[in-house]
Formats: sequence, C-alpha cells, structure tokens
Amino acid sequence: MTIMSRRQALAGAASLPVLSAALPLFAASTAPAAAQTTTGQQVPGLYRYKIGDIEVTAVNDGVRSFPLPDGFVKNASREEVNKALEASFQPKDRMSIQFNPLLINNGGKLTLIDTGNGPQSGNATVGRLTANLGWAGVKPSDINTVVISHFHGDHINGLRATDGALAFPNAEVLVPAAEWKFWMDEGEMSRAPEGLKANFQNVRRVFKDIESRVKPYEWDKEVVPGLTSVNAAGHTPGHTAYVLASGDGKLFIQSDTTNTPMLFARNPEWQVQFDMDGAKAAETRKRIYDMVAAERLQLTGYHYPFPATGFIEKDGAGYRVVPAVWQPVL
Repeated sequence: MTIMSRRQALAGAASLPVLSAALPLFAASTAPAAAQTTTGQQVPGLYRYKIGDIEVTAVNDGVRSFPLPDGFVKNASREEVNKALEASFQPKDRMSIQFNPLLINNGGKLTLIDTGNGPQSGNATVGRLTANLGWAGVKPSDINTVVISHFHGDHINGLRATDGALAFPNAEVLVPAAEWKFWMDEGEMSRAPEGLKANFQNVRRVFKDIESRVKPYEWDKEVVPGLTSVNAAGHTPGHTAYVLASGDGKLFIQSDTTNTPMLFARNPEWQVQFDMDGAKAAETRKRIYDMVAAERLQLTGYHYPFPATGFIEKDGAGYRVVPAVWQPVL
C-alpha cells in the first residue's frame, strides 16, 4: 500500500480549484429540476406586447371549467357543439372559459380594461387578476383608469375588493353610456325575466355609492388617449369593443364579441346563452370579424385562450384564428 506524503497531498490539493470551479456549473444545471417540484399552480399569467409606443399586458384572471350545459349554444344542438369542441381538441361535454383583462401603459398612465371575476374564496380557479398584477409590479392604487366594456359580473366584479372597498382606489371608472342607461333603469329591472334580475342586482351592488367616480362614455369616441370605443351591441345592450392605436400599430379589443373562439369564430351565427340579443350579437360578430379580417388587424379577446391575441381570417362561412407569434423582447 502506498502512503501519500504531505507534499503529494498538497500537490493534489492544488488541482482542486479546477474541479471546484466546475461544481457551480453542475449545481446550476440541476437547480431548475429541483425548482420544478409539483405545486399544482400555474406560473403568473402575464404577457406583454407593444402596439406602437403603447405597452399592452394581457393579465389572466383564471379559467372556469364546467360540464357543458344544455342550451349553452342557443341555436345549436349538443351534438353540433361537441363536434366543434372535438375539432378544437377539447373534451366533449365540457366547457372551459378563460378571462383576460387588459392593462394598457401609455406614457406611464395605466388603464385597465375590465376587472375579472373579483375576490373568490377557497381554491377558486378565477379571481387572479390582482395577484397577477402584483407579479407585473402593479399595485391596485397604481391604476389611473378602469374602462368597462359591459356589465356582466366577470367584467365588473373585480371593481370591489374582498372587504367591499374599491379595488382600484385612485381610478376613474369609465362605462358605456348605453350600458349604464339600461342596467340602471328601474323599469328595465322590473320587466326583466327572473333569470336576468340577479344581474341587475349585481350591477347595483358593484356600483353602489360610487356614482361620482363613474363617467359614462359614448361610442366612436376616444375614451382615453389612443383608445376609441366601438359599438358592439348584442351581447348586452351597451356591449363595447375598442380600437387601440399608436403610430402604425393597431389592436382591436373585441371584449365579448365572441365567447370562446373555438365555437363562435368557427360558427359566427351561433348564439351563446349569455347573448342577450342573440341575433344582433351574431350580426355584430360578422360585421366586426369581416372588418378585422379585411384590415388584417391584430385582435385580443377577453375569452380567448391566454395570451388572448392573434389574427382573424375568413374560412368558409366562419373564421379561423391565427395566434400571434410570441415575442421575447418588446
């Protein structure tokens, strides 16, 4: 047996820095694997892109999945709906609807379009807007303006925080004039079918005591710099879409012109159960999609799959959605 002398041991030790210098590289290469421990949670739902000089951020509020109810599409059979779901590689007899408010940063002024489902309890899969804004470095108090497209709960409930206070305490709240007139009308509420009365009551809950903060806007007007309102009535009486423009850039913000495009872009004549005037909603959908396709405009949809932006092209009697290419640098 050979016994190593002190001189030999020191000589060997002198070579160790070469090996140890490599160790951090090995350790770094294993760190991502350790970081992929199962959590059951998605990473933050944020995606930024530029429209001219304006920075846009899709901020996901979550997704609801539920068994396909009878009548989800008012003028198509369950078999037809399931066929469309399968054509989009979705499971039969099940719906998944995403929610994607939009944050606009124009010269440091922050505008939020729609506010998501609002505070939730338990392990809810929606109500994530505030948390995702936090990941984006945005506090609720940073929002200068909230623009509402229409008064369904998944668009307005996020105006209120868990304690009932205003979720965006420094923001002016802009709403479509036609939408405000309809939902705030006591006569309309008294005449509404029972299934719609809860929505009238929810509108009053959300806007209670903040009328002084609310400013109605008309269609075809610049709501905030760069953002112009567009008449998209049908889904609700005052449902509004927008065009965001800066320099040569232009984005059509369709709001709920369709619900999930897997069904309603492919089949624009279909009417989702949430369309208050289904025939008018379908007419609006075709008018808007024909225009967006002809002008090759980039589009974002509130219920589109995250990050909810792409392009529209005519495809037979319907339309095909072409996703926008992901950009790593703005």
